[in-house]
Parts: sequence; C-alpha cells; structure tokens
Amino acid sequence: MNTSINIFHHFPSFSRLKILIIFKSILKMSAVPDQYEGFTVSSTKEWSNFSRTKITPKNFEDHDVDIENECCGVCGSDVHTITGGWGELGTTPLCVGHEIIGKVIRVGKAVKEFQVGDRVGVGAQVQSCMQCKNCKSNNENYCPKMVDTYNAPYNEDEGRSDKLMKDSKGNQIFSQGGYSSHTRAHQQFVFAIPKNIPSHEAAPMMCAGLTTYSPLRRANVGPGKTVGILGIGGLGHFGILWAKAMGAEVYALSHTPSKKSEAKELGADKFICTENENWADDLAFTFDFILNAADMTHKFDLTKYLGTLKVQGEFHNVGLPDEPLPGIMAQTFAPNGCKLTGSHIGSKKEMLEMLDLASRKNIHPMIETIKISEKGCKEAVERVKVNDVRYRLTLVGHREVFGTGK
Repeated sequence: MNTSINIFHHFPSFSRLKILIIFKSILKMSAVPDQYEGFTVSSTKEWSNFSRTKITPKNFEDHDVDIENECCGVCGSDVHTITGGWGELGTTPLCVGHEIIGKVIRVGKAVKEFQVGDRVGVGAQVQSCMQCKNCKSNNENYCPKMVDTYNAPYNEDEGRSDKLMKDSKGNQIFSQGGYSSHTRAHQQFVFAIPKNIPSHEAAPMMCAGLTTYSPLRRANVGPGKTVGILGIGGLGHFGILWAKAMGAEVYALSHTPSKKSEAKELGADKFICTENENWADDLAFTFDFILNAADMTHKFDLTKYLGTLKVQGEFHNVGLPDEPLPGIMAQTFAPNGCKLTGSHIGSKKEMLEMLDLASRKNIHPMIETIKISEKGCKEAVERVKVNDVRYRLTLVGHREVFGTGK
C-alpha cells in the first residue's frame, strides 16, 4: 500500500489505473532470469543426446527484446550443426533452434516496436551491426557482423565493437537457440505474428518460410512466370505455397513419386518425377526460376537442371548439403545464359511481407508437433535427419516444461 501511495505522490497527473498498469508492467519486466534453461548437446558424436542445461544469455542492451518461448521449429540447419556437417561446434553445451515463437516479457530502452505481452517470432539471426551499407538497404541478413541465433559469438556494443562479450566469470558468450525457455534478440530480428497464424505454424516460417520466400520475392515471381520447386520437403513445400500465392505457374520436381498428391494439394500445377532418366527431355527453356530446396545437390546432374531454364533463367540454391556441389563446365551456361545462385535467409522487410501474405491468403504449412523434452528433441532431430517428416516439425509445450508463462 505504501508503494502505491508513493507512486501516486510522485505522478499526480497520472490516473490510478494507469499507474497500476505501469507498476504491473515493471513487475513483469523484472521477472527475466539471469540464466535460461534449454535442451543442449555437448558433442557431434552424441548429436541427438540432449540434456536439460542452464545457459547464459548475452548481456541485455538497449535494442534487445526478451521473449518467453512458446514453441520452436526444428530445422535441417539444427541437424547439420549438431552432427558436425557444417563444422565443429563453436561452443558447448549448445542449444539449437531458430524458429522461435513466444511472448515479449521485457524491452530495452531504445525499443519502440514492441511491448510486453506481444506475440512475436525470431528466426535464424539475432543481431547485425545496423550501420553497414547492407544493413541500411534491407540486406541486414548479409551483414558481415551478423550473429546467428545459435553457435555464434557475441561482441560488445550491440555487435559493433571488436571486443568479445563475456559473462561475469570472464567466459565468452555465444548465442543459444530456441529449444529453451527464453530468447534475447535485437528488435530488428523480432517479428510481430499476425493473429490468425497459429504459433506452431508460424514457427517454421521464421526460417524455412523466409528462406524460400526471399529468393522468390527478389526474382519478382508472379503472374506470367513459370517456377520449378525442386525438392518437396521442409523447404520445398513452403516454396510451392509461396510461388502459388504469388500467382506463378508452379511445377513440383521430386525424385519421390509418392509426393505427387501432396504437391498438388499444396498448389503445384504440375508434378515432374526426376527419378525418370528422361524427365528433362521436354522441358528445355521452360522455367524462369528454379528454387532448389533439395539437400542432395552434390549428387545432381546440374547440367540437366540448368538446361530447363529460359534465357537468363536462374537456378537458386537454398538447400545446403554437407558436401560440395558437383563439378560443372563453364560452357554449360552458354546455351541459355542461365544463372546459378544462392541466398541466406531474408530481411525483416521480406519477413513482414511474407507473414502478411500468409495471413491474407490463409496459408497453412504442413506441420507435425512434438512436446519438448530430452526424448522429444532426440526424436525430432533424428526424424529430420532421415527426412521422416511431412513437412516440418515444431517442438511445443515450452511453458509447461520450463515452468514459465505464469
């Protein structure tokens, strides 16, 4: 009671209700733990053995947003990382996961876009310098100082300094992902989620969705364009959804004949089975753009795929296998002047466009859910490793398991 009297005394122009709302918000914002809890791995040799562990977040800075996690998608990138396919782990124990949906519980003093209680998402990036020419041109996903959502070192001064960020014991701080109780990210990499998109569906949009939407958007895919989506899996099924919603004629290309019905259900106009040796014979100069979402590109006959492109057509890679691409002759590009390209996630501008498209067009990806736990995380990554998913997995139940959300 004395606290309330003191508040009213110091702010006489405020209504009693407004002061109580402010005071309640302050109490909520003070509930952020010094350490988070997460399910982590400790070596690439035991990559699917998860343990519940305390993890240290980055130091809280002016543009940071603290999020109480609700759910997190399971991405192929998680598997590539913990198996060592993309190199040794930067730190251990490591908590992966970069398709995060949750509730804002604290904002830094420079944050204007969000407030406590907002439902938001975080994707595969949590920080950039915000000063370079890339950051200033809606290309912050290509910032030389970008910080991935997990397995990446932090520097001081919101990443602008060359000084390593360390905890109170002098240990270097690395980013940790969303198989965890909480997330801390720069506001540029936090995204408001439309009300009509369920959290478990929004989660995989944070990486898989954006990774496929961005190149389609930058290629000006739309009416009058013919697009091939190669590899109908976690990434490719999003590719079909977006390309169709943008108004293109969409071909699904897959070596798995059984995916034909699902590809058509997702919106593909035609299905091409690339298991057939002569699949490309009648497709010369067909595609304006091929989005390659497959994870086995190192085994492809790229010459055959490039030969299906129109003049100046583009074969764009978002599937990132552990192995190098196959050798290819420079002469392969000559008959149609085709392009071989790639990209990295997408920008905030593109993320918000994508979420708006999903909301307006009532787009629903195919999602399976698993309750988060040591056992649940193990099952999830092992199934993703062998492509036993239709077509994305989301870990759910974070608040119940970690005792948050109270």
